[in-house]
Amino acid sequence: MSKAEKLLEKMKHTKHGWTPDDLHTLYTGFGFTYREGGNHRIYHHPNYPNMMVTVARHGSLVVGYIQFAIKMVERLKELERQERKNEDH
Repeated sequence: MSKAEKLLEKMKHTKHGWTPDDLHTLYTGFGFTYREGGNHRIYHHPNYPNMMVTVARHGSLVVGYIQFAIKMVERLKELERQERKNEDH
């Protein structure tokens, strides 16, 4: 299990106390790229251009950032499963 997978599982169990660096590890571990934008980092996935998220770079993050990150990664995993399934047929 990758570091990003382990982090995702931990985030599913507790959504409090995470930092922008934790989300950076999560998103980049699942293939997202990023650019710096003022007080935020903007992440997007190169294979799915509509998958984009902005993360504040200050101290601890509100729960909504973590809930959204979990949903984004789960959606990415689902899209990748569907793509593999389509390739198999």
